[in-house]
Amino acid sequence: MTTNINQSSNINKQVNTSIVIGALLIILGIVAIALPVVTTIFAETWVALILMSAGFAKLVYATHTRREGGFLLKILLSGLYIATGVMLLIYPRTGILTLTLLLGSFLLTEGTFELILAFRLRPQQNWTWVLGNGIITLFLGALIWFQFPSNAPWLLGTLLGSSIVVTGISRVMLSLNARSSLPESNQAA
Repeated sequence: MTTNINQSSNINKQVNTSIVIGALLIILGIVAIALPVVTTIFAETWVALILMSAGFAKLVYATHTRREGGFLLKILLSGLYIATGVMLLIYPRTGILTLTLLLGSFLLTEGTFELILAFRLRPQQNWTWVLGNGIITLFLGALIWFQFPSNAPWLLGTLLGSSIVVTGISRVMLSLNARSSLPESNQAA
């Protein structure tokens, strides 16, 4: 009996954590929509720093494994990462255009996977929220391709924020569905 109470308490904690994460995603998405150019620049700079960090990590790895073969290729690959990161920092407009196309491709792919997931969740209550998320995400990805390149500076931040808001809403709704399926004695735990 104690095991069931502990399991129910853990499930309730997981559901509550999922709701909080969903709410946080909604808030972050709204901030991204409110400041789209800042969001775009932040995303582009973040990618540049990640690429540069990965490049330096690959460089360290190359020097530590130089006797294992492929040293020159490892050095060239680390140089590619570092150079790409530096180029994104030096030429942010080009980086924003590139990232906008990548985001469009990402959202089209994510939307497709969300639609597949929605139809797999179909027997569950509120599965239509995942379906709606997939449709909206697919629409946002297509919107990038039709608006490119003139609206790239604000489009990236706006669409990214919109996708985050919809994902947050979807997470909250599924979590509320999970909470409502718990027995009433477990919901209070």
